[in-house]
Amino acid sequence: MTSLSLHAPPLWRQVLPYAALLGLALLIYFVFPDQLPMAARIAALAIFVMSLDLVVGYGGLATLGHSAMYGVGAYAAGLVATHLTGNPLLGLLAGASAGAVLACLSGLFLLRYEGLTFLMLTIAISQIAQNLASKLRQWTGGDDGLSGFTIQKILGLASFDLQGRVAFVYCFAVMFICLWLMRRLMASPFGLACVGIHQNRQRMAALGTRIRWQLLKLYTIAGAFAGISGALAAQVAQIVGLDSLGFEVSAEALVMLVLGGAGNLWGALVGTVVFASIHHWASTLNPYHWLFIIGGMLVTMVLVPRERWGQALSRRLQLFRRAAAPSGASS
Repeated sequence: MTSLSLHAPPLWRQVLPYAALLGLALLIYFVFPDQLPMAARIAALAIFVMSLDLVVGYGGLATLGHSAMYGVGAYAAGLVATHLTGNPLLGLLAGASAGAVLACLSGLFLLRYEGLTFLMLTIAISQIAQNLASKLRQWTGGDDGLSGFTIQKILGLASFDLQGRVAFVYCFAVMFICLWLMRRLMASPFGLACVGIHQNRQRMAALGTRIRWQLLKLYTIAGAFAGISGALAAQVAQIVGLDSLGFEVSAEALVMLVLGGAGNLWGALVGTVVFASIHHWASTLNPYHWLFIIGGMLVTMVLVPRERWGQALSRRLQLFRRAAAPSGASS
């Protein structure tokens, strides 16, 4: 019998990426303390991009309306903090619930369609949500946004500070847990079934897979994670605006996903960090033309295969090793 490599990779290989991520967080915390507020926003945004990766990269559903779940989650967390309690964990739960409910209800209708029709309808859902938020001024604050709410201490231990230390630790912890949960989910039989649907719908349907039901579950789960991201952003900023439901949020998230690579949650994380960092530094240097840099990177990533990047990097490493080797070793 042939070996099909069904065994899980070694434990150290599974743990190493998470350890590297934790090491990077410690480096940012101690070496770049003035960048902690921005790093907290990146961590919250990374959850949103990874949730988009579930839909686009794993499920094969092209969407530009994912911001609807993000914005609804943000408003849910803000309303809970305003009218019920400022407990941050309950706010995250409210954001996840709101995002999942909207994704489930809209998915029942959207998943009847495919391709360009599905894409345009997702944009329509986000526009409808944004218009509703604008009309319901007594709840959302309309164009002025929802503000004036306060967030209690996290686990009763630490409150948000001006330096962004607590916000960074909080956002990173939530992002770390969400990343682990999403990777576990997509490595499960359910996740593998979604990947199979993406690769060949007809074959999966012939095997007895309920295509729409599986995709609806995936869309709902992704909506929950998008809601968590929105709730996290609302708690850190303590304000929610109509732009959280806008088309631009979905479009930028899709650009981040393309930069890092779809179908790999680590790629979504890397794309978020790269885009947000370039946005911050390039817009500081040139606030009018920084988008040219992002556009050039995006075109390069799309046109140049990843294999060529890997080959170029490997050649560079070989040249570096030869140059660093002592002269006596070569003789």
